[in-house]
Amino acid sequence: MKRIATIQDFSCVGKCSLTVALPIISASGIECCGIPTAVLSNHTGFPSFYSHDLTEDIPRICGQLSAHKISFDAISTGYIAGISQISLIEKFIREFRSESTLVFIDPVMGDYGRLYSQITERYAEKMRGLCAHADIISPNLTEAYMLLGKTYRDDPDSVELRDMLKELSELGAKTVVITGILRGGDIGCAAFDGNDFCEVYGERQDVFCSGTGDIFASVLLSAILRGKGFEKALEIAVGFTAEAARFTAADPDRPFYGVNFEQAIPYLIKLLES
Repeated sequence: MKRIATIQDFSCVGKCSLTVALPIISASGIECCGIPTAVLSNHTGFPSFYSHDLTEDIPRICGQLSAHKISFDAISTGYIAGISQISLIEKFIREFRSESTLVFIDPVMGDYGRLYSQITERYAEKMRGLCAHADIISPNLTEAYMLLGKTYRDDPDSVELRDMLKELSELGAKTVVITGILRGGDIGCAAFDGNDFCEVYGERQDVFCSGTGDIFASVLLSAILRGKGFEKALEIAVGFTAEAARFTAADPDRPFYGVNFEQAIPYLIKLLES
């Protein structure tokens, strides 16, 4: 069985980060080892939350993994709670990466044209450095513009997207995916694998869905490790995210804090086994 180390925060309530990665990666038939960067009572979309930073614990966790000679087929990151943690993750990648280890960075910094309150230009610069260690990066549109130091636009055409993808690949990652791109009534992604460009879209639902980026990243990485070709893996990730959003939109009692991805898990398994 293949094994992924995913480094991001854990929210006790709120469907994002490790709360999403653990069940989705596990359902994909891959061992998921979560390394928490912080523990939150609930995610930051709530009016209030408690957060306990685990920066000082990360080296101790990594020390034990190293002592037990744990190896990983992939290393992924999501939300990182501070600049000092970025440096620790860079060290983790250097220590645990082998020639066959896939490094997947989701440079979480903002959405809908706005950066999260704690994100600074210095943080963004450190994130650019972390992306240099990656094989694959998956910024959303807001984060893509931030990484490139450009002014956000919500409607780039295919020509601009190709230019952005090429520029982002120059940060160091051969493969780049930009998520959260709107095309009429659809939403999806544009990607560049070092040779070819592609765009993949699914039907957009009239519902706000926090955590869709974490869902997409978890499915994409899982599909790649399951041996799916890159474009097929993108289709699976977009298709599952769209299906989860459909379940969410159809639920009259849907919680405001996340996507009903659990109901779509059988669909994910079907997609991965097709």
